[in-house]
Amino acid sequence: MLLVAACSPVSLRPPFQPFPEAPAVVLDAPPLRVLGEVQSWLTDQGLHLERASVEDRFVETAWYDTRTKRSVGGRGDGLDPRSTVKIRCWIDPDAPGKSKLTVEAVVRPLLDPSRVERDLEAIAPSDHEGRKLVDRLLDAVKKKLGT
Repeated sequence: MLLVAACSPVSLRPPFQPFPEAPAVVLDAPPLRVLGEVQSWLTDQGLHLERASVEDRFVETAWYDTRTKRSVGGRGDGLDPRSTVKIRCWIDPDAPGKSKLTVEAVVRPLLDPSRVERDLEAIAPSDHEGRKLVDRLLDAVKKKLGT
């Protein structure tokens, strides 16, 4: 009974999984180290973190305009949808001492306040600056932590 009472049903992870085409890599580091590296890299690039959780090993940026280098929280009102992206990172344990990092860059081609945000999102195409940002993130953590 104590174990159940100690567990919190509240999670910062979204109620959905990453898009199937989101890139993933297994890294030679435990989840908390990967989380720290991901958070540092994203903030060093100028992205604002909207959600980050040590317990859930999850990071989500605010909407980020890759052209103007401006982050906006919430629904990202006022940003150009052609150059705007949101990045989400799931870090899960893999083999002992290893972690699986899954990173998605999503775009939102249209804004409709009457619909759930996830329903309006699509994975960023490979030529989108947001996807290139994800590729640079993955390269940086692979180089630093090993695969």
